[in-house]
Amino acid sequence: MDLSTFPRIPLGTWPSPLDDCPRLSATLGATVLVKRDDVNGLGLGGNKLRKLEFTLAAALAAGADTIITFGGVQTNHGRLTAAACARLGLRCELVLTRDVPLTGFAYDRSGNVALDRLFGARVHVCDTDEEAAYTAGALATASSVTLPVGGSSGLGVLGYVAAAQELREQLDGRRIDRIVCGSGSGGTVAGLAIGADIPITAVSVSRDAEGTLGKIEAAAGLAAEELGIDEPKLHHVDVDDSALGDGYGLPTDEVWSALRLFARTEGIVLDPVYTGKAAAALVTGVRPGETVVFVHTGGVPAVYGYAPDFVVEAGR
Repeated sequence: MDLSTFPRIPLGTWPSPLDDCPRLSATLGATVLVKRDDVNGLGLGGNKLRKLEFTLAAALAAGADTIITFGGVQTNHGRLTAAACARLGLRCELVLTRDVPLTGFAYDRSGNVALDRLFGARVHVCDTDEEAAYTAGALATASSVTLPVGGSSGLGVLGYVAAAQELREQLDGRRIDRIVCGSGSGGTVAGLAIGADIPITAVSVSRDAEGTLGKIEAAAGLAAEELGIDEPKLHHVDVDDSALGDGYGLPTDEVWSALRLFARTEGIVLDPVYTGKAAAALVTGVRPGETVVFVHTGGVPAVYGYAPDFVVEAGR
C-alpha cells in the first residue's frame, strides 16, 4: 500500500532488526525470529514510535502545540509520546489511570513514570476512567490534539501497515508460518494484519479473546477509512488469551519464566506486561518445526516499575 500521501515524521530507526535466535529456537524446537522494535532509538524504543510518526505529523500539520494522551500508570505509549514531544518541541500532558491494582514506590514513581517526567511531560494520575476523561477535557484547548490509548487511531495503525511492508522486505521470500505479537489497544496487530497476509497470533494482554478481537477489528476499520479501502476481513488473525492471567499488568509465573528464557538464551529483555505475556503464549503454544516471527514491541523500562518482583524473579 502506498503510504507516501500521509504526513509522516521520522522518529524511529528503520528498519528495526530482524534477529535470528538460534539458542532460543533450539530450546523451543522451532525457528524463532525476533523483530526488534524495542531497539529503535528515541525514548528507549518501542512499537508506539511507528504510530506516533503518523499521528504527530498530523497534529503538527493541524497547528497543535500540545498533545494529550492516556494510559495506565506504567504506559509505554505515554513514555514515547513524551519523548517524541520533547524532540518536536510540543507540550505533553499524560492522563494516567490506576487500572492495575499495584502500588508502591517502584510502580508509582519508577520505570516509565520517571521517564515521563524526565522527558518533560506533565503527569496527571487519576483513579477512574471518568476522572481521566474529565481531566483530559479540562486540559484541552484550541491548539491541543488528543490521542487515544495506545495511539491506536486510524492514522496510528498505519505505522504497522508500514512495519508489515518492512518485514516482508526483510524476509525476502523466506517462508514463515505465523507472526506472534502482544495485543492491548489493537492497533499494532491491526496494522500488521492489513499490511501482510500472514497468519497472526495476537496474544491478549488485557481482556479476553473476544474483547481483544473487537479492539483489533475496530482499529483495522479506522485504518481502512484512512486508506480508503474496504474494511478488512481478519480471517488470518487468531487471538490467544491463554497468558492473560488475572488481567492487565499482572504477570504470571509463566511470564517471568519467559522473561528468563529470552534473556538467558539470547540476551533479549522482555517486559512483564506485553512482550512477556506474548512470549509466554509462544512458549506454551509453539508447534514443532514451525518458523515464527515474534514482534518485540518494547516496554522494557516497565520492568523497573515491577522492581520488587523483578529482583526476585531475575535471580531464579
